[in-house]
Amino acid sequence: MIFIASCATDTIQRSTPMTLDDIANEYVRLVLALGHHDEGYVDAYYGPEALAREVAADTPDVASIAVKARSLIGTLESMDEPGDEMLALRRNYLVRQLRALEFRTRMLRGERFSFDEESAALYGAVAPHNDVAVFQRIIDRLDTILPGTGPVADRYLEFRRNFVIPPEKLDEVFVRSIEECRARTAPWLDLPQGESFTVEYVGDKPWSGYNWYQGGFISLIQVNADYDIYVDRAIDLACHEGYPGHHVYNAMLEKNLARERGWIETTVYPLYSPQSLIAEGSANYGIEMAFPGEERTAFERDVLYPIAGLDPGLASRYAEVRALVDQLGYAGNEAARRYLDGEISREEATEWLETYALSEPDRAAQRTRFFDTYRSYVINYNLGKDLVREWVESHGDSQAARWAAFRRLLSTPLLPQDLAVD
Repeated sequence: MIFIASCATDTIQRSTPMTLDDIANEYVRLVLALGHHDEGYVDAYYGPEALAREVAADTPDVASIAVKARSLIGTLESMDEPGDEMLALRRNYLVRQLRALEFRTRMLRGERFSFDEESAALYGAVAPHNDVAVFQRIIDRLDTILPGTGPVADRYLEFRRNFVIPPEKLDEVFVRSIEECRARTAPWLDLPQGESFTVEYVGDKPWSGYNWYQGGFISLIQVNADYDIYVDRAIDLACHEGYPGHHVYNAMLEKNLARERGWIETTVYPLYSPQSLIAEGSANYGIEMAFPGEERTAFERDVLYPIAGLDPGLASRYAEVRALVDQLGYAGNEAARRYLDGEISREEATEWLETYALSEPDRAAQRTRFFDTYRSYVINYNLGKDLVREWVESHGDSQAARWAAFRRLLSTPLLPQDLAVD
């Protein structure tokens, strides 16, 4: 655990104006307090243990949390704009995170919002609306390159069976993938000394992988092994959950903001907040950072396929198919939006995912469980990736320029509104 000096909670009228440090302490208290009412809200905390104990011993109710959040927002908005860029980012970060927290209290008290209203308030972004024709055009292209005859979804699932990692090879494939992802990340980022993570294989989860950041530059990564895991998921998960994804993002924030600057707000991560769009977007785009161009296909073909005992001769065709299927990512957003807005039933959402996202039936059913649990959080994966890509690539075409921008994203309190490209 990191121990950062904590200011005592105000119980009487203050005689001096609150500072950013004061507000940051109160923000952490509110996040921890809301976590006692909202299971899963606090994704990670590695701040002062004494502060967590204080909050647990005297947890305010949801209404009181909302009142305090609104008061802190008002105080922040009344402050003069800091002249220092990092302090300005810090103040704006606290405002946006507190607004999302206050909105979450409204959800917990029973207020209902549309999918888009919710995503805008919690994550600072709204995913584009796409009709069936957008996805059908991609499926029609797949129809021309997938072998066999019959429905595209059936042919795709049949084709994918060639790329399942045998269970006895799973750990070896993942370990090699992690090694490669780290080797491609470390030269570009100043990784904290001693950073590491462990991998566990679990089941009965609504997600395919999860990074549980422990603090001290340590993570626990869990992989859901309930279903077949395909060879492309090895790189996806190793990058997304590890290097240069969630593990690196959390470690860089801890190193650069929590430890070096003493910004206590970065020691807590509220899942339902704008920070999640940066976290998920950078984790997904991080795959392309580590494996630009054709490098991923080459590594999978030359290294992972042989380890898994798969046919390397199919690697290029699979990469071509996978690239098209990735363009169906927003079909999941549409399924979630329509389902959570009450326009379609769970069964219809499952069918939509099978038809337009080409999901296997059991995975489609699993995704509706994800919708139930995390709701509009789904936009953070694809929309987040697109926003991060556009912002990073606006900084230049060279690998060095893009890694420099990516490093800044992982080391500063940037949020979705900061990614606008002129």
